[in-house]
Amino acid sequence: MFSSTGSFFSPSLFSFLLVLLLSFYQVNSSSTPTKIGKGYRLISIEETPDGGIVGILQVKQNNKIYGPDIPLLQLYVKHETQDRLRVHITDAKKQRWEVPYNLLPRQKAQALKQTIGRSRKNPITVQEYSGSELIFSYIADPFSFAVKRKSNGQTLFNSSSDGSESFGEMVFKDQYLEISTQLPKDASLYGLGENTQPHGIKLYPGDPYTLYTTDISAINLNADLYGSHPVYMDLRKVKGKAYAHAVLLLNSNGMDVFYRGTSLTYKIIGGVFDFYFFSGPTPLAVVDQYTALIGRPAPMPYWAFGFHQCRWGYHNLSVVEDVVENYKKARIPLDVIWNDDDHMDGHKDFTLNLVNYPRPKLLAFLEKIHSIGMKYIVIIDPGIGVNSSYGVYQRGIANDVFIKYEGEPYLAQVWPGAVNFPDFLNPKTVDWWGDEVRRFHELVPVDGLWIDMNEASNFCSGLCKIPKGKQCPSGTGPGWVCCLDCKNITKTRWDDPPYKINASGLQVPIGYKTIATSAVHYNGVLEYDAHSLYGFSQAIATHKALQGLEGKRPFILSRSTYVGSGKYAAHWTGDNKGTWEDLKYSISTMINFGIFGVPMVGSDICGFYPAPTEELCNRWIEVGAFYPFSRDHANFYSPRQELYQWDSVAESARNALGMRYKILPYLYTLSYEAHTTGAPIARPLFFSFPDYTECYGLSTQFLLGSSLMISPVLEQGKSQVKALFPPGSWYNLFDMTQAITSEGGQYVTLDAPLHVVNVHLHQNTILPMQQGGMISKEARMTPFALVVTFPAGASDGKAAGKLFLDDDELPEMKLASGSATYVDFYATVSQGTVKLWSEVQESKFALDKGWKISKVAVLGLGRSGAPSALEFDGKPVTAASNIELTSLEQKYLEDLQVGSEKKSSVMVEVNGLEIPVGKNFAMSWKMGISG
Repeated sequence: MFSSTGSFFSPSLFSFLLVLLLSFYQVNSSSTPTKIGKGYRLISIEETPDGGIVGILQVKQNNKIYGPDIPLLQLYVKHETQDRLRVHITDAKKQRWEVPYNLLPRQKAQALKQTIGRSRKNPITVQEYSGSELIFSYIADPFSFAVKRKSNGQTLFNSSSDGSESFGEMVFKDQYLEISTQLPKDASLYGLGENTQPHGIKLYPGDPYTLYTTDISAINLNADLYGSHPVYMDLRKVKGKAYAHAVLLLNSNGMDVFYRGTSLTYKIIGGVFDFYFFSGPTPLAVVDQYTALIGRPAPMPYWAFGFHQCRWGYHNLSVVEDVVENYKKARIPLDVIWNDDDHMDGHKDFTLNLVNYPRPKLLAFLEKIHSIGMKYIVIIDPGIGVNSSYGVYQRGIANDVFIKYEGEPYLAQVWPGAVNFPDFLNPKTVDWWGDEVRRFHELVPVDGLWIDMNEASNFCSGLCKIPKGKQCPSGTGPGWVCCLDCKNITKTRWDDPPYKINASGLQVPIGYKTIATSAVHYNGVLEYDAHSLYGFSQAIATHKALQGLEGKRPFILSRSTYVGSGKYAAHWTGDNKGTWEDLKYSISTMINFGIFGVPMVGSDICGFYPAPTEELCNRWIEVGAFYPFSRDHANFYSPRQELYQWDSVAESARNALGMRYKILPYLYTLSYEAHTTGAPIARPLFFSFPDYTECYGLSTQFLLGSSLMISPVLEQGKSQVKALFPPGSWYNLFDMTQAITSEGGQYVTLDAPLHVVNVHLHQNTILPMQQGGMISKEARMTPFALVVTFPAGASDGKAAGKLFLDDDELPEMKLASGSATYVDFYATVSQGTVKLWSEVQESKFALDKGWKISKVAVLGLGRSGAPSALEFDGKPVTAASNIELTSLEQKYLEDLQVGSEKKSSVMVEVNGLEIPVGKNFAMSWKMGISG
């Protein structure tokens, strides 16, 4: 839905912001760092009973910049696992705000005050504390620490200023914390989101990285957007080999992070230093280790990988019915139809507009679409309309569930007008919210919930009252204009902190168009500290509510996210524009979220507003068909842009989504991998080719899983695309006779007419596919085909793949007897013999469903005589069977053959098979000898 701020700043606000910008530039600028203080000295250190170390740090020299220094700090360090190191620094005498342990479960840091008073006068000046993979070392005066990789001695993090011009010593004040690390010039960094990065996925020196959940449109570049993910991955090469690690600063307060190429500096307005270091050494291992701490990504129902259609402005039910019918007529797959707030009564959560969405007709419509396997999802915003006749509000007041300001529910404005915000840190609120979800589900049996505006977004700022003698909202003009009577709140240091983060990319006050930062949550927690956790805490409450309904696997889409949100929700990238630039940006944001542990992610296909061109929408569905979460969504004020609105876009959609529905088994297996290991579904190319530095900054192509590469057209008027092919053989998934072999990796110009998207499968892969369909439920029951890829022309080769199948309604996604089956596929070619076999775990589920493999295609086989001597489970296949072996010559791009031996290979297809997926099988054949 439209952002409450976005590009709708008034001229007077711009003047105010300009003054702010100039006044804070001296202190906050990344180009002229200000050094603050002399740091701390370590005055004691000792081992802890849990195998860690704990020390006391004393400030060396007080200063008043951004407030007084905290005199004594406690340092706690522990190797929590073989590949994870924690460094925790906090006030030694007083409990400080940390991300709540009940929201993000993790090991507790060492209890406070255990070592104060036991100070040694002469601590060791340099000390190392070694784990399996990482080494922690420190210098006592001024205190700094470093983290090294044990295997090669490489320094991963080093907070020593060492006389550096770019940063100073560690600072720890109540409302200002600063720490830096040195970096080598050749380190490639990724992460620190959510923001729209114009330079691509790699962090770019000098760009601002501000973390503070904010409702401004994703069209705003280099600004703090809806999520806060203070983690980065660092990829470097050492002696020709790539090593990846990650650094998480677990802190929910607002922060600026300055990346200068050779250093990175955190400037944070509260909380503690709680660093986690993940040793990798591969990008996949990093995400595995990271999600082991923050929570594995949520299991998704199978239908969630189908195509979704939404629009803000489906004014009544008949429009929604028409959309479903038109998709069917156009033969474009569709699994899920969505409603923005059009179904609500006056924009109020958990209500139904009985005129435009009469309940009997809506229930009949839902019964109809549910009978064929389609699903229905609606939006919920956190703001609860202040309305004495509104049951949700009445029960909220009765249960005392709202965030407070000076003892009263904090008043804000969103779409219904005046609202109060539920406090999801309060256990009573979680129960109340679950009850409201249950009541609504009885009214409308929705299949998932979309939680939006949960940064939290507020159309007003400050302390507001409902105006007397004036209707709010008026019902005319833009709904996002504040109509409450409000005054600024600047009387507390929480509303006007000494250090101004670069909020909204414009250094607006941090309470601007959100909840006032001096507002109070449960147990006295300040909004100042908990702000960026709001969407995360709402996702947890919503997940609990949906799980409690029917015992089904929940589907939640959340705009605002934090570290750990992927355990509960999917994400879309918010309010984008229908422009070629925004199409490009969507790829970087999507693959960043995979690194953040939120693999189910996508952007509004064709753009949210104002209006895409026909050509852009063609190209966008060719990208969006391969987003993990694939949804067309448009704004109230935009023209209609469902994929059938243009004949040309419908054709591109049938083509691209047709392939998506064929590879659903692969996508779903990737979601199982994500749930069990954290592995992103959509990934940058460097995940599979970490030693190939050419792909480190590549942001215009991506992988699904380890080996399926999407190379879309992202520029207007182009019918070719220049795509990077890492080393190896690649096969065109739309025409498997077309192949590309790139020996050392290179750019290749590919034909890409309007309805064509280039999708290539890498060698050594076994890809399970089905025959597709108009809906995932139907596509899921079609026969399987296996596509096996070997290096082109190889006389010896190996390939492998996997397939996970389960009852996707069950809350848990796990391998269990009767409800799930897992299959490993293997293939070899050696001495002219091709072998393909499977190893099945928990066969019952797949056997009961009756799934069969009807076809096998093996690509890249050395050119020779016709295939023969087919055997199945050790027995020769006779001519009387229905099984057919055929071979086709493969074609290679001529321009890649220059200067190297001309490649030749064949594709062999085995048709007419009826192999039960749930049963181990083995087949082989000989490739014969050329005459």
